[in-house]
Amino acid sequence: MVDDAQWMDRASAQVLGFVARRLLAESVALVFGSRKRSQDLLGLPELEVTGLTAEDAHALLTSVTHVQIDQHVRDRFVAETRGNPLALLELPRDLAGGFGLLDAETLPGRIEQSFLARIEGLPAQTRLLLLVAAAEPVGDPSLVWRAAERLGVTPATVPASGTDELLEFGVTVIFRHPLVRSAVYGSAKEEDRRAAHLALAEATDAETDPDRRAWHLASAAAAPDESVAAELERSASRAQARGGLAAAAAFLQRSVALTIDTSRRAERALVAADASLRAGDIEVARRFADIADRDAQSEFQRVRAHLTRGHITFAAGFDNEAPLMLLEAARRLEPFDLDLARETYLIAWGSASFGAANRDSLMAISQAIRELPAPEGSRRLLDLVLEGFALLITEGRSVALPTLRRPHSPTVPSGIS
Repeated sequence: MVDDAQWMDRASAQVLGFVARRLLAESVALVFGSRKRSQDLLGLPELEVTGLTAEDAHALLTSVTHVQIDQHVRDRFVAETRGNPLALLELPRDLAGGFGLLDAETLPGRIEQSFLARIEGLPAQTRLLLLVAAAEPVGDPSLVWRAAERLGVTPATVPASGTDELLEFGVTVIFRHPLVRSAVYGSAKEEDRRAAHLALAEATDAETDPDRRAWHLASAAAAPDESVAAELERSASRAQARGGLAAAAAFLQRSVALTIDTSRRAERALVAADASLRAGDIEVARRFADIADRDAQSEFQRVRAHLTRGHITFAAGFDNEAPLMLLEAARRLEPFDLDLARETYLIAWGSASFGAANRDSLMAISQAIRELPAPEGSRRLLDLVLEGFALLITEGRSVALPTLRRPHSPTVPSGIS
């Protein structure tokens, strides 16, 4: 089940949509909740969830209002909320005898403003407790209280009135609605947010949960900090090892922002761009490739930034531009890393083979491959495939076939790749 599916990254939406459309006889169900239709989820059965009927909306409104409201005001309120149950529960306190009725187009904003008004009326200690809970995404009550106590907030210092039902402590910490969390966090001062994250970092076990601690330390940082940036880099490596591409990208992006040394920032930006691309966020990947190019302190770093741009261009669907970008990157890589250059030539050849419009590019790439110096030692499978593909375009099938058959020969060790 995926709630708020409109916030999924593109790659996840595409994969889940692909799988969902192919679940036929299997006893598996996928359910998506979304505020708007997604192009990646088209073709799935839909159930539009509308507001309550007028009769039910009036009944709900009556159950939460304790003052007499004119019938025409009630009717207009129900009409403008379009039967939204949350609005009917939270906004009656703003009716004020009929003044200040909401605009239906800004309903989520008005609901958040209603929560914000309640938050501002709470004592300072209670607001600080809410902020710590809003900054802690897991909902661990013991962690929230440990962090809050570091800021001088204890159960004894929170007034008996509590949190006005905006926050509930049980097995987990639960906000009345996600808009409460966003209202609390968004309205807090920057220094208060940093203090909350620092308290959470100090209350988090560095051995059992190093990644979350690193994230809180990063959110608490007021300026670049190499030690925190390095922690985030290690967290990204752990996330990648377990297949968490989006998490790895997030760690690396924040690591770049906290890096002081320009050359190191360029290196981290290159890795962040690659991770963002793998996570399906092309625009962010492009932005970090630009940062890497801007901060590059060597030609090798600049070439790798260009290579990353080539990968991004191909992933974005600009097939006619990508082959030549990758060809240029491969040529520029040759003096620095011949193996990486060969891999890039192969990727360039593959990108050019997708469309007839790239025929000239395919020929240019194949000719450049044939001009490469012979690899040292025995040739790898990659070298044989690269040579065979180049011959296929420049000399034809009959010439290329013997080379392309060699990777399948029993004389070629199967472990070579």
